[in-house]
Amino acid sequence: MEINDELINKLENLAKLSLSPEEKEIMKKDLTNILGMIDKIKEVDTTGVEPLRYINQDVNVLRDDEARNEMTNEEALKNAPSVQEPYITVPKVIDLKK
Repeated sequence: MEINDELINKLENLAKLSLSPEEKEIMKKDLTNILGMIDKIKEVDTTGVEPLRYINQDVNVLRDDEARNEMTNEEALKNAPSVQEPYITVPKVIDLKK
């Protein structure tokens, strides 16, 4: 596949971009490099290699739902900047009067 100005203009239109001439040249070089890397990968002999579908072979590995490393309410509030027992107070974000 040849990366030419026509292809760059088509991609620019599809992606809803507005590229400067310098950016188009950079894009052309980058896409040419990407295609070159793909051609290099195609040279690798993969006969006898099964496609990788999953990173590991584990299926539905579940753990028990147990609470761990519990902390007390006092420990949770210890580093809060503003506290109104037993809650952490935060600034109002939504004004419902509008």
